[in-house]
Amino acid sequence: MTLQGSAARWDRALFDAVARRHWPGAERVLPRLGRAANHGVLWGGTALAIAAFGSAPARKAALRASASLALASATINTVGKWSVRRPRPLLDGVPAVRQLSRQPQTTSFPSGHSASAFAFATGLALHAPALGAAVAPVAASVAFSRVYTGVHYPSDVAAGAALGVAAGFAVRRIAQRLEGARAVPGDEPEAVDAPALPDGEGLVVVVNAGSGSAAAAGLDVLRDRLPKAEVVECDGPDLRRELDAAAGRAAVLGVCGGDGTVNAAATAALRAGLPLAVFPGGTLNHFALDLGLTGAEETCRAIAEGRAVKVGVGRFTPGPEPVEPVAAADSGPVDTRGPDAALAAGLDPVAAGSHDAAAASGSASPGYFLNTFSIGAYPELLRHRLHWAPRIGGGPAMVLAAWRVLRKQRPVRLRLAGRPRNVWLLFAGNGTYHGTGAAPRGPDNPAEGVF
Repeated sequence: MTLQGSAARWDRALFDAVARRHWPGAERVLPRLGRAANHGVLWGGTALAIAAFGSAPARKAALRASASLALASATINTVGKWSVRRPRPLLDGVPAVRQLSRQPQTTSFPSGHSASAFAFATGLALHAPALGAAVAPVAASVAFSRVYTGVHYPSDVAAGAALGVAAGFAVRRIAQRLEGARAVPGDEPEAVDAPALPDGEGLVVVVNAGSGSAAAAGLDVLRDRLPKAEVVECDGPDLRRELDAAAGRAAVLGVCGGDGTVNAAATAALRAGLPLAVFPGGTLNHFALDLGLTGAEETCRAIAEGRAVKVGVGRFTPGPEPVEPVAAADSGPVDTRGPDAALAAGLDPVAAGSHDAAAASGSASPGYFLNTFSIGAYPELLRHRLHWAPRIGGGPAMVLAAWRVLRKQRPVRLRLAGRPRNVWLLFAGNGTYHGTGAAPRGPDNPAEGVF
C-alpha cells in the first residue's frame, strides 16, 4: 500500500471513530456552532463586539483577525477547493441527529470553516493574546464540529487549520511591512551634542503601562541592549510626576507610550533641558513614525551611538479662563532643547483645550505640543470619550460623546489675528499637514517650524 493510501485509510478510520463515539452534550452544541460559523458570521459578530466594547488595541487586533479570516477564506475558495477535488465523506456511519439539514456542495479538502476559525483566532492572538486565548477553544470546537457532523475528514480540518494559522502570520507580516513603509525619517537637522550612552547608563525610561501597545513595545530589547538603563513603569495618573522625577536624575529622558504620553515627556524634557528618547508604545504612534521609528531596536541603537535630531515644538499659553486640556488617546531620540515656536500671533483663546498638549488647569504657564493643538468640539469629544470608555467600551463611549457634544457644545469665543471669532473647531498642526478629507495624514517634517 502506498503512503497516500495508508494516510487515507487512517483518515477514514479516525473519521469513523468520531462517528461511532458518543460525545455527551455535543449533539445540542456542535451542529449549531458549525452553522453559526457559516460565511464567517460568528467571527464577524465577535469582531463587532470587540470593536464596540473593547479598547483601542483590542479593536486593532479584531481588525487584523478579520483581515486574516478574509485572506484564509479567499485562499481556500480560489485555490484550495479547486486544486484538490476530494469528495465529501460518506455519511453511512454518522448518526442522523448529527447530520446537517443542508449538506455542503463544494469539495471536501481543505475545510473552509476550520481555516476561517483558526485564521481569526491566530490573528487575534498575535495582537491581543488574552482575547486570542478566549477565542481559541471556540475555533477548535468549530473545526471539530466539521468532523462530528460528517462533512469533513480529519485531514481536511487539519489542513484548513494550518492554512488559517499561516494566514494570521501572513497578515501580521504584511502589517509590519506597511508600518515600516509609513515610518520614513524626514529631513530633521541633527543634534550634535546628544550624549552617547553605549550601555544605557544615564537613561531613564518612563513607561505608560496604560498605553495602547506598551506591553508589546519590545522593552526586552531595551534591557538587553542597554542593561544599565533605568525603566520606570507607571499608570496614567502618575505619569507627569514620574516624568518630572525622572528628568531630575537622567542624562537622557526616555518614554514608552503613545502620542499623548510622548507629548507629556517632551514637555518634561524641554523644561529640564534634556534629549528625549522615544520608544513607540501606543496605538497609532504618529510622532514616532514621522521620525522613522517602528520599535525599540532603532531607538536603542541611536542612544548607544549618541545620534539625535531636532524637532519643532509648539507652545500655547492659556487665557484668563482656561479649561482642563484633554490629552489625545495613545496613537530617533528627539532633542527638545532647541527654541520652541509660538502658536500663532494674536491668538488669545478664551477657553482652550489641547489635542496632545498639556497644561495645568487654572495655570497661565505655557504648554507644549508635538503634533496638533485644537480648540472647540474635538477636545470635548475626546474628554467625554476618555471618561466613559473604561466603563462602557470605546465604541459606545464615542457614540455617547458625540451625542453630548452635539447637544451641548457651543462655539468658542477667541481672537485670531486681533479679530474676535466664534468657532466650532480650531486645529493647529505642528508642520505642514498634507492630504485631503476630514483628517489630514500628517506632516512630512516635524522640524519644519511652521503651523
